[in-house]
Formats: sequence, structure tokens, C-alpha cells
Amino acid sequence: MTPAGPDPIDLAVGTRIRIRRRYLKISQDDLAEALGLTFQQIQKYERGENRVSASMLVRIAARLETTVATLVGEDAPAEESAGMLAALTLPGALDLLNAYAKAGPKTQRAMVGLAQAMLEGGEED
Repeated sequence: MTPAGPDPIDLAVGTRIRIRRRYLKISQDDLAEALGLTFQQIQKYERGENRVSASMLVRIAARLETTVATLVGEDAPAEESAGMLAALTLPGALDLLNAYAKAGPKTQRAMVGLAQAMLEGGEED
């Protein structure tokens, strides 16, 4: 932890764990059970409140069917992924992205147009 809160690296690792877990539709409870932890510990990892040990990172990566390199951000440029990771942690962001991915090109364009129109119309909450 830094004086201002969790270390940015721990936050980024936790965010990647959360994104991958949610992508695979695995609950915090299920991940915790598979790893012999409590769901509270998974929450703390995902928030960057607790650091993930190397051995636990290997176990998490295996359960999430990914690599340690992916979870620590070694396979993507950090500058490009930081903003994307932050955006993907917002409530509903992954649901919206999944819906977009399932839609055809015409619907995708309509979705983007609707979102842009809503923002231009001042409907930011």
C-alpha cells in the first residue's frame, strides 16, 4: 500500500483478475473455493488491497485459464491497457461489451451512435 492507497501495480493485477474472472462468468465465491480462499480475499485481491503472492498468482492464472504474464500485464503495453482496464471495471461495462460483441455490424453502429448521442445530450450521471 502507498500512503494514498493500494499500489498501482496491485490495482492493475487485481483488475485483470476481475476482468478475466467475470469474462469466464466465475463468481468470487467459486474462484475462492477453487483456490481454498474466502470470497473476501478474492475481493481484496481484485481491489488491490492485498498483494497476490507469486504462488497464488500461478494458481489464479491456471484457474482462470490464462497466464501469469497476462495477469501482470506483461503481454500488453501498460499505457494502452491502463485506461481500458479502468473502464472495464465499471459496473455494466463487461455486459455492454459482451452485448456489442454478439451484435451484428448494423446493431454495433446503432449502439455506438446511441451512446454518443446520450453523452452529447448531457445524460451523464
